[in-house]
Amino acid sequence: MRSKNADIVEIVEETPTVRTLRFDLALDPVPGQYLMVWVRGIDEIPMSISYRNGISVQLVGEATRAIFDLEVGDSLGLRGPLGNGFSLSGDRILLVGGGVGAAPLALLGEAASKKGIEVSTLLGFRCCDDLIFRERFERIGDLVITTDDGSEGISGRASAGLERLDPQEFDQIYLCGPEPMMADVIRRCPGMETKIQASIDRYFKCGMGICGSCCIDPTGIRVCVEGPVIRAERLVGTEFGRYKRGPSGLKKV
Repeated sequence: MRSKNADIVEIVEETPTVRTLRFDLALDPVPGQYLMVWVRGIDEIPMSISYRNGISVQLVGEATRAIFDLEVGDSLGLRGPLGNGFSLSGDRILLVGGGVGAAPLALLGEAASKKGIEVSTLLGFRCCDDLIFRERFERIGDLVITTDDGSEGISGRASAGLERLDPQEFDQIYLCGPEPMMADVIRRCPGMETKIQASIDRYFKCGMGICGSCCIDPTGIRVCVEGPVIRAERLVGTEFGRYKRGPSGLKKV
């Protein structure tokens, strides 16, 4: 699939380190799908889709620094939407996100709400300054917030908020965020592995299932094509949440 040129029509600063870019293209994604974003002259990197025509970018490296330097009227190359997104089912669902992992969950929650599904959300952030999309989540249902430093909501990680909820009350649980957080939620919901869907962020080189950079040991699940959304039952017994591999192929905890 060739990249499509996308002109930036709006830039919103969500936090000092997260910006939303809206494009002149309708992406028409399934919530949870991703784009390969070509930053010309720098790199092509995967990005979750946070709006029907936009992405939310966290400043973490050279490519995202270059994106932060762009202005309205500038352009990027977009390849996608790619991969398998979330599958909506049930009458009552729980969204659990960490940091910028809230982005695809916001799009999912809005789609669920339009279908009449009851949505509850648990979001974990390092501090109150990192909080994104609060209004979007409040519009679609109940929202529980945790912060590592206690500056907003419940003090502690997302698991501290999960203790205030009964996971068994939900027909489906949808996760997106740091792998250790998602693995922890899965461990805390024994017997619900078939009802939990996790959106996984791995290092992608190709986005086509060829290079193997994003594979999960020992099953060989290719996150870029079989995911990024994978049901928890396929993750149990794997290295999910314990380590992943960087550009060199070496393990990263």
